Amino acid sequence: MSLIKFNRLPDVGVDFGDKIFHFLTYGLLTILWLYTFLYNFKFNFRHAIFTAAILSIVFGIIIEVLQGSLTSYRAFDGFDALANTLGVLIASLALWGKRNLGVKNL
Repeated sequence: MSLIKFNRLPDVGVDFGDKIFHFLTYGLLTILWLYTFLYNFKFNFRHAIFTAAILSIVFGIIIEVLQGSLTSYRAFDGFDALANTLGVLIASLALWGKRNLGVKNL
């Protein structure tokens, strides 16, 4: 979807709505890749979360560069790349924290 042309997108009425969408999308991408690495490739949690985060960040940057170089109707936006990266980092930290906040049995 990042490289196709959209005609007449609805206005969501929220300032920086596209940045929020980038943030949430890349957070979700990180979560999906984390679970793929955990359950399909049997990575340990630390390796899975690190790999998912790095790949999501690199993917987001590559897509932004391609938007600026391959299309005439989309443009590179550094703030989109920043929103993507922040979504990845927040999702990774939340998953890491959730994993480490388990209740210990006495």
